[in-house]
Amino acid sequence: MFNTEDLYDIVGEQLLNRRGQSFTSELKMAMMGLPGPQAFAVMKECCGLDDSIEALATECEEMFVDLLPARIELMPGLETLLELLESADVPKAIATSSHLKFAERALGIFDLQPRFEFVLTSESVERGKPHPDVYLLAASRLGVQPENMLVLEDSVHGSSAAIEAGVTTIAVPSRRVDSTQFGSVYAICDRLDDSTVLDLIRN
Repeated sequence: MFNTEDLYDIVGEQLLNRRGQSFTSELKMAMMGLPGPQAFAVMKECCGLDDSIEALATECEEMFVDLLPARIELMPGLETLLELLESADVPKAIATSSHLKFAERALGIFDLQPRFEFVLTSESVERGKPHPDVYLLAASRLGVQPENMLVLEDSVHGSSAAIEAGVTTIAVPSRRVDSTQFGSVYAICDRLDDSTVLDLIRN
């Protein structure tokens, strides 16, 4: 929904620059879509950091306080997608690896939270992405079978979670990535209002 991956790039780069290291593309892909503690665990291992996961999370949170309102943007096509879903009376929810405080802050900037049935975060389930739990919970809360639900994902880990849950999954990555990493997704699109996405909703 948002350009959060771009923001995470900025924060990750600043975090590692302070420690004399770089936020490589390989590390970004390994962390992308994971819940915070797991993502920082990957960073610690890959970069040999002595910092605790909690300390890294706190430092990143402090960076986001200033960065989020100044740099966050809606992903291309989001408003068109939401308007179509609402005109067709299709219920919609958010299932994110972010923590609730971050999700509510981001949604609040654009007053989007009232347009969704509910928001599930990394705190909503015991096992975060790439496990399917958050999407299975979303299907249950929406009162639909997973195979009748559509998920739009921007990360490999998130796509894996949705696929394992048995959900029709479309990848809409925020940057150019190796499409083979997304496994057996239904499609890979550049925008949220891609005709492939909109046609699935209309039909």
